Amino acid sequence: MTDVAQARDQQGAPGYADTGHGRRRAGRPRLRPASDTDVAPRAEILDAAAELFVSQGLAATTTRQIAERVGIRQASLYYYFTGKDELLLELLTQSVRPSLRVAAELESRCRADPAAGLYALALIDVATLTHAPHNIATLYLMPEVQGAEFASFRAERAQLQAVYGRLGQAAAGGSGMPEPLTATLLMQLVESVIQLRRASELRDDYRHEIAAACLRLVGLGPAEVIRARAAAAGLTDSLAG
Repeated sequence: MTDVAQARDQQGAPGYADTGHGRRRAGRPRLRPASDTDVAPRAEILDAAAELFVSQGLAATTTRQIAERVGIRQASLYYYFTGKDELLLELLTQSVRPSLRVAAELESRCRADPAAGLYALALIDVATLTHAPHNIATLYLMPEVQGAEFASFRAERAQLQAVYGRLGQAAAGGSGMPEPLTATLLMQLVESVIQLRRASELRDDYRHEIAAACLRLVGLGPAEVIRARAAAAGLTDSLAG
């Protein structure tokens, strides 16, 4: 398997140009014009890879197919990514890292109101998964994702799950289920959006339904859920600002 860390270190070597999305070597010209000149080649490659990985699987997808989908030569793709493993790692990381960053902020802000923090985190995490390109999170359970190349993604996802557990336990006042079980069930509840997307059954109002269900899972009643929803609105607004 490709050593992703080594490949990233090599990006500082001579012959690489700064694109605003990291350094890359000057690539070969495109086979055809870009479909959207406002989209950076790196983003186009990621989008094409996500679509192919989800539709036909990692093993069945080749870097040649990805390059052809974007309209570049296969050799040019390697100026941006070292191969399929790095592409998949970045896509998976994009589906969890934004929520993890917010989770740390919410946990520090919401020590006095963990229910509002949990509600806000569920809302934001659902939004992250909803906007992940081509529902890439469906690949979480692929056997390949258990490999060493994807350990950093699994570690970040585990950190996010742990925040769910801590917020859930704090919202419940320390009673109820053990924290690891709370964490697992809350994460599974939020990630139900992945299958809802896959079945084309996701609606905009489901994000609040899922967030409210997280609070009910840890034992909060209707009045507490309503209060937490109102408080979470202020949290999400401040984070967006």
